[in-house]
Amino acid sequence: MSYGENYQDRGMVKWAGFYLSEHTDTLSDQTVTEKNRPQQKMQMDVDEIGTILSEAQLKNKQVAIQIEERDVNGYYKADTVGFIKGYDELGIFVGRTKIGYDEIRHVEFSNGLKWSDTKRFKV
Repeated sequence: MSYGENYQDRGMVKWAGFYLSEHTDTLSDQTVTEKNRPQQKMQMDVDEIGTILSEAQLKNKQVAIQIEERDVNGYYKADTVGFIKGYDELGIFVGRTKIGYDEIRHVEFSNGLKWSDTKRFKV
C-alpha cells in the first residue's frame, strides 16, 4: 500500500505531545519525592550540639537530629526525631535509636509535627 508521492513523514515530531497517564504520574511522583527529600543542614559546632542536647534532656524536649550519613545516591537520611532516653560515653539514645556523638551533624528542638500533618478545623 502506498501513500502516494506527496506524503512526508514528520518523524519524531508526531510523538512530541503524546504522554501516557503513566508518564505524567511518574513525573509527578518524582517531583513529590524531590520536594520531600531531606536537605543538608548546617554543620554545628560540638559546643552548640552539647548545649541543645543538655537542655533537651533537662527540660524533656523533643529533638530532631541529622546524622552525617548519606545513602548510595548521596542524599541525607531523614532526621531522627524523639526524646532523649539516655546516654553513655559513646552516644545518646533517642527513642530506641542510638546515635554516636561523632555522627551528629545538626540538632534542633522539634515539636514532632510537620505543618502539613496538622488538620484544619472549621470554626
